[in-house]
Amino acid sequence: MAGGAAALAELRRAAAGCTDCELYREGTQTVFGEGPAAARILLVGEQPGDREDREGHPFVGPAGRILDRALDRASIDRDAVYITNAVKHFHNEPRGKKRIHRKPNLSHVRACEHWLRGELAAVRPEIVVALGATAVQALLPRDVRVTADRGRIIPSEFGPPVLVTVHPSSILRASEEDRAVAMRAFVRDLAILSRPVGATNASRSS
Repeated sequence: MAGGAAALAELRRAAAGCTDCELYREGTQTVFGEGPAAARILLVGEQPGDREDREGHPFVGPAGRILDRALDRASIDRDAVYITNAVKHFHNEPRGKKRIHRKPNLSHVRACEHWLRGELAAVRPEIVVALGATAVQALLPRDVRVTADRGRIIPSEFGPPVLVTVHPSSILRASEEDRAVAMRAFVRDLAILSRPVGATNASRSS
């Protein structure tokens, strides 16, 4: 555990000065992952948003509040999981006083890949959760899609198997009448994590 914590601290220090792609010019700072160095579950999102970029912590904005509620309903302690993003800088477009989210592209994902691999190697989780399409793109083969594969646990070349689900921001974008249904489906996906990975794979393949 101490080795994992030391490795994460070293990675965090190195990532703070990352200039591997042009996004470091857009963001205020690198937003690295946070959580226990020996977490059983590691969550991967897309990229930091405006609030995450300003505060320097992952999933502390509106999508983070959705994630917090979903984890709680799935009986998962957020403090017991490691949370990070596939891309560590905020890709955005200034519009007046606001900064509008822009989806990172493959080059941004690839530029950050070594940081994500480092986090996975340091934490050594039992299972990884890909929250949305960018995380799926970072962790899994190109033919995997959130719409077709959500709720599945898929082997990954990165090491631990990966549970595919939506990004919590998709729930925010849903219409008011659809939001409760979307939240229940998200919680149902996360609840899979409460079962041992082997048993979950067996139950889904039977």
